[in-house]
Amino acid sequence: MQAGSPKWRRRSEARPGEIVQAALEVFAERGFAAAKLDEIAAKAGISKGALYLYFETKEDIFRAVVREAVAPNLDVVEAVLDQTTTPFPDVLRMVFLRISLMIETTRLGAVAKLVIGESRNFPELARVWHDEVVSRALAALSEALDKAQGRGEIRPGNPRLQAFSIMGPILMGVLWQETFTPIGAPALNLRDLIAQHGEAVLAGLAPREDVTA
Repeated sequence: MQAGSPKWRRRSEARPGEIVQAALEVFAERGFAAAKLDEIAAKAGISKGALYLYFETKEDIFRAVVREAVAPNLDVVEAVLDQTTTPFPDVLRMVFLRISLMIETTRLGAVAKLVIGESRNFPELARVWHDEVVSRALAALSEALDKAQGRGEIRPGNPRLQAFSIMGPILMGVLWQETFTPIGAPALNLRDLIAQHGEAVLAGLAPREDVTA
């Protein structure tokens, strides 16, 4: 088949996405340092030389993994958090459900563990994860909390610190699942954990009634 045929062009255009998915699996299974470009290329069904047509370094591939396989899920989360006509408790429950589904259906946990474990030797991993995932999530949640405070739906406080408090236990659950469960620690039902945490958060953020002596 000639290189200019429609089928060949479709296959060529699909290559970057196939490489990203292959890299995601290799990174999740082997970590960043141990991952080899040859292995990523083989998993994607291409030669190492063909891989270099799309990505120059392993760091470039990781950046693409975050932007194409992880960050798009944040678009949905940001859209939910941006709703101003839906009561904040309902918004937070929807966000937590979305996060649960994201953890269940993607390798988000494995990538988060990779970043935490290898960012000292590969600071670019932390930079990409911060810029493309963490900072976006914190900003969207902080803004939603600030708006909810303005509407009197939750008690006053520092929205950014509230956002950290909300996301911390979820990260702990993910790291438990990725780090300790594989070595025999009791497994967690992350969906139940996140749902229960959400209710605890909402109870803690609920406005206090004025008490007069």
